[in-house]
Amino acid sequence: MLTVRYSRLGLRAGQRLLDFGCGGGRHALEAMRLGAVATALDSDCHQLEVAAGWLVAMLAEDKDTANSGGQGHAVVGDGRALPFPDACFDKVIAAEVLEHVPDDAAVLAELARVLRQGGTMAVTVPRWYPERINWALSAEYHNVPGGHIRIYRRAQLRGRLRGAGLVPGRAHHAHALHSPYWWLRCAMGTGREENRLVRAYHRLLVWDITAKNPLTRWPEALLNPVLGKSLVIYARKP
Repeated sequence: MLTVRYSRLGLRAGQRLLDFGCGGGRHALEAMRLGAVATALDSDCHQLEVAAGWLVAMLAEDKDTANSGGQGHAVVGDGRALPFPDACFDKVIAAEVLEHVPDDAAVLAELARVLRQGGTMAVTVPRWYPERINWALSAEYHNVPGGHIRIYRRAQLRGRLRGAGLVPGRAHHAHALHSPYWWLRCAMGTGREENRLVRAYHRLLVWDITAKNPLTRWPEALLNPVLGKSLVIYARKP
């Protein structure tokens, strides 16, 4: 399930990409498939172990990656002090991570430091109004260790990017089908995945991700401007 559009990111084969706060490594895996050299970084060792396993499996078994020359590796790191030299990445992705970070300005400054001049960064965060509904429906949704600590407005995130020396550009929304799921789950109680309706909706989302069926892909694309759960902004380092 990709949040970033690689056509807008402008990633090309042979370029170096940092997937910051990679989680399971979904964006790093797509970068490898496109022939890039992907670095998946996370501070959570368990998440990074999962990502590393996927990277190894993709290098060994995926023919598209083998034919494209894509490469990848996983690194444990702290966003406030990234273990990389200046200007060493052509592209940077920070997907659904800044809302968890106490000092987001410091992290963005580090991400901008390791991005080369002329490079592009894609940042995604939960969209303001779907997230505000989640917070209103359930304190459990965000008031947990490692949970969301802020809700961004678009202008605020663009200001953060400018503060890091970047030039924010085009933006879009993603994952419209996920907003109602989280509203439902928050209304029912975030710890109650056993609820029949929540469980059925979750099965629909899993099917949508794995099957990539036009029956859900097209409606979601049409609904993203209205219901999209994620805000995505692309910024360039001048």
